[in-house]
Amino acid sequence: MKGFEGLDATALAALVARRETSAGELLDAALASVAALNPALNAVVLMQEEAARAAIARGLPEGPFRGVPFLLKDLGAEAVDFPSHMGSRLFADTRYGRDSAIFARIRATGAVTFGRTTSPEGGIGPATEAAVYGGPTRNPWNLAHTPGGSSGGAGAAVAAGIVPLAHGSDGGGSVRIPASSCGLFGMKSTRARLPDGPYAGEGWAGMAIDGFLSWSVRDSAAMLDACAGADLGAPYWAPPLGAGHMAAIARPPPRRLRIALCDTTLTGAPVHAECRAAVHAAARLLESLGHHVAPARPDADTGAMMRAWTKIVGCGTALSVTRALGRDPRPGEVENLSLGAVRYGATLSGADYLEAVGQIHAYGREMAGFFEGWDMLLTPTLAEPPALVGRFAHVEEDYVHYRMGAGMVFDYSPFCAAFNASGQPAASLPLHMTADGLPVGVHLAARFGADEELIALCAEIEAAAPWAGRRPALSTSALAKKGQSSAA
Repeated sequence: MKGFEGLDATALAALVARRETSAGELLDAALASVAALNPALNAVVLMQEEAARAAIARGLPEGPFRGVPFLLKDLGAEAVDFPSHMGSRLFADTRYGRDSAIFARIRATGAVTFGRTTSPEGGIGPATEAAVYGGPTRNPWNLAHTPGGSSGGAGAAVAAGIVPLAHGSDGGGSVRIPASSCGLFGMKSTRARLPDGPYAGEGWAGMAIDGFLSWSVRDSAAMLDACAGADLGAPYWAPPLGAGHMAAIARPPPRRLRIALCDTTLTGAPVHAECRAAVHAAARLLESLGHHVAPARPDADTGAMMRAWTKIVGCGTALSVTRALGRDPRPGEVENLSLGAVRYGATLSGADYLEAVGQIHAYGREMAGFFEGWDMLLTPTLAEPPALVGRFAHVEEDYVHYRMGAGMVFDYSPFCAAFNASGQPAASLPLHMTADGLPVGVHLAARFGADEELIALCAEIEAAAPWAGRRPALSTSALAKKGQSSAA
């Protein structure tokens, strides 16, 4: 936000609390940033300025982010005042009769929601290029590259400084992939840590969960604390937190941990040299902090997990599209990849679906066994730096190839979905930049339910190797510097 460059959401809320600025002034700054930056990024959509102004006029709740501008992902987070396209022309301008539990909790923090951010159709894929938005969403570090997906618009908006914190969701890496691609912090909580209702009981057989993208660990920690806990009637819930994420990062650094280092994919394939360099640099940093780091790779059937994930998401796509239409889709009603996913889903029986869910559960047990001997697993977040725009566009109909083919999604993002399947908490930290100026994330995963220990470690790393000073060329910080130069 121009005029508030470099401040995280916690710092902005403190300015509001001290009356050094106001919610209205922060909203004005965010709207000005959208006007200046969004034509190049195509990240912020469905703006509802009047709803935001009305919320301020009514009086904002006394929460940790009172007065801070905020954006919802255009997928999920159903809200009466915020219609959604859900990333698809089929669902354009969908309106909701009641607020989702996750949005009600976000609103209670005092955050001022004023719009949504772009997502790919169906939330499928590591890029954000849905036709409903008229073009691809681009990465503020380099407009030729994707900011990731499916929370790509959120990643681009936070990295550019339009907002300091934004909602996302993660069913196969959809928070952590944009975090890695945009140089941000993003955490996926333990399965069912956050509420899904009332519009869903679970997402993608429990693999999908809401989340947030931020510059600072403390912003994510505070928002996770505010939103954690099952909603009324949830089919299951995560192990209860202790004192909470914020308490975990406020305490002295966590105990010294046993950290497994994996510098290949989980199936042993090599990764890009920049990604390997990133993970080894992170290992050296962790060792300097007193943690024990040693090479190890889980002995789990990741290939079977990926095939099962592909079946479950294909079935979910088929259900949402055919339920909306009351029939099978015709070419042009949805993007080609969704059309292919629907057709693939139609080839699967109920028994196939249940078998896939069983494979996901078996994978979770295999991963849990690995974590009997380790506290954390350290890997790259992605196997490559951020992809070029167009590489993962939804143009092909072969959905299985898009996910599983050589050089396709699971080759590009071979780590993230493992922890959607196992349900374990995992986070991407922005610890590396390539020689040509692109962010590369480092990924940490903890045992099931150990969210507080994971976020405490992330905060310790942030304190030792701070990243907040790195900002992309296309950002409010760059605009501010340009303005200062012009004034001089």
